[in-house]
Amino acid sequence: MAQPKIDYYDFGVMVIEGKTYHHDLIVTPTKIVSDWWRLEGHRLQLPDIRDYLLEDVDVVVIGTGYNGLMRVDQEVINVFKSRGIEVHVDITRVAVEKYNRFVEEGKKVLAFFHLTC
Repeated sequence: MAQPKIDYYDFGVMVIEGKTYHHDLIVTPTKIVSDWWRLEGHRLQLPDIRDYLLEDVDVVVIGTGYNGLMRVDQEVINVFKSRGIEVHVDITRVAVEKYNRFVEEGKKVLAFFHLTC
């Protein structure tokens, strides 16, 4: 199964393979986790991603929201980089573009998307 591309994103909505999501998402090379919640809504910290730290991926993409209001703790970035994994943090619109490009290039992508704010 090929990793899905994202069909559409706008404030509060993301469409992947024709299915519409209205809550924050995690996309791995093998599944989509909908209704993703963090300890603090506008902060991404290590406990929020602990179940995904050992994913076999080439790149991590983090979408910080429509206006980029979600902050990403440096230790989140560092833990992936310490494993030799590229990390890209951008507003969600740009993160979606990067995600799709990496998938098209055949890379295994782990993505964390905040859909609002």
